[in-house]
Amino acid sequence: MNKIYYKAVVPLLFMVFGTASLMAQTTISGKVTDGTTKETLAGVNVVVKGKVIGTISDVNGEFNLKLNQSPPFTLVFSFIGFRTQELEVKPGAAGEANGTATTGLDIIMEEESLLGQEVVVSASRAEESILKSPVSIEKMDILSVQQTSSDNYYKGLANLKGVDVTTSSVNFQIINARGFNSTGNTRFVQLTDGMDTQAPALNFPIGNLNGPSELDVESVEMIPGAASALYGPNAFNGILLVKSKSPFEYQGLSAFVKLGANHIGDSQLDTEGQAGSSGLIGPGGAQPMYEGAIRYAKAFNNKFAFKVALAYSQATDWYGTNLKDRNANLNNASGFNPNPGADRLHNFGDEVGTNLAFLGLSSAFASGVTAAGLGAFLPYLPNQQVNRTGYSEQYLVDYNAKNLKANVALHYRITDKIELIGQWSYGAGTSVYTGAQRYSLKDFSINQMKLELKGDNFFLRGYTTAENSGDSYIADLSGVLVNRAWKSDTQWFGDYSANYLGYLGGLAQQGLFNPAAGVDPTTAQQQAAHAAGRAAADVGRLLPGTQGFEDAKLKARQGIIPTGSLFADKTALYHYEGQYNFKNQVKFMELMVGASFRYYELKSNGTIFPDGPGNAITIQETGGYIQGAKKIFSDKLKITGSVRYDKNQNFDAQINPRVSAVFSPTDKTNFRVSVQTGFRNPTTQGQHIDLDVLTNRLLGGLPYYAQKYDIFTNAYNLASVNEYIAKLSQNLSSPTYIASLGGRANAGLAIGDPATLALLKPVSTFQPVKPEQVRSIEVGYKGLLGDKLLVDVAYYYNSYTNFITQLFLRKASGPIDQNVPAGAGFLFDSRTEGNIRSAQTLLTPGAFATQPGETPQQNSYSIYTNFTDEVTSQGVAAGLEYSLPKGYRISGNYNWNKLNTKLAPGFLAEFNTPEHKFNVGFANRKLTDKIGFNVNYRYQNAFLWESSFGQGNVPAVGTVDAQVSYKLKNIKSMIKIGGSNITNERYVLNYGGPTLGAIYYVSITFDELMN
Repeated sequence: MNKIYYKAVVPLLFMVFGTASLMAQTTISGKVTDGTTKETLAGVNVVVKGKVIGTISDVNGEFNLKLNQSPPFTLVFSFIGFRTQELEVKPGAAGEANGTATTGLDIIMEEESLLGQEVVVSASRAEESILKSPVSIEKMDILSVQQTSSDNYYKGLANLKGVDVTTSSVNFQIINARGFNSTGNTRFVQLTDGMDTQAPALNFPIGNLNGPSELDVESVEMIPGAASALYGPNAFNGILLVKSKSPFEYQGLSAFVKLGANHIGDSQLDTEGQAGSSGLIGPGGAQPMYEGAIRYAKAFNNKFAFKVALAYSQATDWYGTNLKDRNANLNNASGFNPNPGADRLHNFGDEVGTNLAFLGLSSAFASGVTAAGLGAFLPYLPNQQVNRTGYSEQYLVDYNAKNLKANVALHYRITDKIELIGQWSYGAGTSVYTGAQRYSLKDFSINQMKLELKGDNFFLRGYTTAENSGDSYIADLSGVLVNRAWKSDTQWFGDYSANYLGYLGGLAQQGLFNPAAGVDPTTAQQQAAHAAGRAAADVGRLLPGTQGFEDAKLKARQGIIPTGSLFADKTALYHYEGQYNFKNQVKFMELMVGASFRYYELKSNGTIFPDGPGNAITIQETGGYIQGAKKIFSDKLKITGSVRYDKNQNFDAQINPRVSAVFSPTDKTNFRVSVQTGFRNPTTQGQHIDLDVLTNRLLGGLPYYAQKYDIFTNAYNLASVNEYIAKLSQNLSSPTYIASLGGRANAGLAIGDPATLALLKPVSTFQPVKPEQVRSIEVGYKGLLGDKLLVDVAYYYNSYTNFITQLFLRKASGPIDQNVPAGAGFLFDSRTEGNIRSAQTLLTPGAFATQPGETPQQNSYSIYTNFTDEVTSQGVAAGLEYSLPKGYRISGNYNWNKLNTKLAPGFLAEFNTPEHKFNVGFANRKLTDKIGFNVNYRYQNAFLWESSFGQGNVPAVGTVDAQVSYKLKNIKSMIKIGGSNITNERYVLNYGGPTLGAIYYVSITFDELMN
């Protein structure tokens, strides 16, 4: 791919250098002042309209610009919070003018409200007023970044209209819009300086772990909704564009230090993972948080500029506290508490389980029990799932969250119209990610390198993204391996079962239980037998804090999957794209074209994909688009149309059009409507994953993987298997039903009960996964009323076809005849015996042998496929922003999102979005000349969260973020004191994610150009 890079880009650079012409040089200089305070303004952008050349005013408000052009030309002066001004420079227009120099320009900038004045580029890939954008769009500018009420600007995106934010870690947030949220959002694209920030092996943005710090952010733009017509695959639910500061436009030294605390009021766990008296799980009290960043940029003669930006943060991560039992409604008809087959969300190692009745069919186990004098009790081995004893997440997940980021850029203006940019971005650290399991992302890194050539009307860009999983590992698997380090699963379940029966034998000796008389043990006696079985099986168990436990944990983390829990991923992507705007050639309309090529190189060393050393899996994608726009009816109506073609090597080509209209009866009143389509390719994992996650094997949806494991032979929809298990447990808890079988000794017949087996739904085939499409209709209004009130309302309706989902199934060891005569007391014959042996292997997920020495066989799979029915959703986003006298501003927004379609059993919709949500903000960045503040209240109602990790309700939550800032003008600094969730509510944003609390902080920022 490096050869492709050089062949594509380097010749172009030589061509540009070779054709650059020498022209007469003109010098312009002057001073910029604040029209209200009469003070000079530093950092004002001064650019030549229609060119890339420009400069900034220095600490004294003075600017000096040289360009290869004689007057006339137009200068544009812009500064956040002030009205943009244009000045036409003519020979002799001001000061000492001799045709080659214009000096002494005196520019006075006037403050103004920014309501509706922002310029955006993401909606149409060209500059336009946010008021006249053809689709919904949100923006944070420099002031919004500086004044965010959250503890960092990225979390502050949650206050924007239509934006959902979920948290996997204290330093890992995921952005989403318009439903189908997840902890790894593959329906959303995030670009930083034009580079896709996804981790190539995961195909979703990793939040701000590899993004710029607040010192280096110029703006953030977000389009909620489909954007594939311009941005290609996966710009499905939205796109986020982060733009860092140019070293030409933002020069000098800036730095900040932030000190904070979290876990305030948390209690500590005991050694067995049980919550303290407060019911909270944490490190035992407040924990410090540290963050610091530094940025330096310098330009030379308006031709060459560079910047270096570094940032580092460290904190004790949020703890996973959800001990809810995934298996509470399965194999626990007796209502045991605790459930012997419990699989708790944030307990690891307890994913491994088996059905005790399954062991009863093992001749080796039966012989051992009989030799111990307990053969008479063998029929009382219950049809009950039992899971191994797990360890609390805190002992297996690395909570030392840290993040190091670096951004180095070199800019060279080849001519006044062409700029060359070389950029390196790096992100590394430790975090936690909740996917199909809990993943400890320890010492991972993301490297991005870019070379870009851009002008006023075009760009050519090539970049590469390379990830390194470092010491990242699966926390769940670590728990399993620690358990297996001191006792194998076979021995543990054997010890459990033998001691379970031994306890019943003791009751019989005491006359408390009489199997000869057909008297079953009571529920209390059975639960006591389970407790005795676990206590005996756990003798010798490694305890957290002991050297044995730490050694076993270290060994698990050092072994590569599947023998250990360590990933070995170094997947990379290479991307090349270009765009040309014909604005200088075509005047009667706006016309733009673009194209892209992407190449994935999957290198996980067999830990995620079925690749191996020197055997990378590759995927190629190509695309191109064209967009045209025309104003009609006295420029009051603008019609925009675009279409994009994309082709992934594994799927059919996709064509995505978009048509929009914006009607502007006045400059401040705009009505819009858009009809657009979008698509997303199955992710790299959706195509090629082959990973055992203990309770099932995750498989890519290409035909090869279904064939490789023959997953559809004797396979049943997992939802129907769970119904079967629940009904079976209900039967075995009924004395009447047991009596109809002829007593407890014949209880095993219940597994082959035809009426129960009829619940099973066979799955014999599937459709290989293919791209998902969305058709979206959006209507909206955005207007500025009286220059003080900004109103923005939008309604959308989305229709999804080929909805990408996962099919969950479980295989029986052999065929099941569902035509055996029904009814209790059914005839026991060869067919029934075969059904019992086959159906028994459906009772427990995983890969366990039925006899000692057998090779374990996986019986549970999830495979990517498409839902055949149409899926629809709709929603409303409404926002108000009112500018009050003396700089006060009040804002609010409301979001309604609704999934209209209920998916069939066995499929997860994963809409994962609250139906109702609202934000209210109150701020004044200049309460006085030195003091500013910002307060936000955010609320969302309870909703259902669905994922492969767990399904459950996320409770309603309301939080308050607030900050107060104080400027120290004499030292060009600002102190900020604030907090996120200042009332210290305990809440979760996703089921299976960590429990969040307050973050309080104080920071000081120095900026050489701070006014």
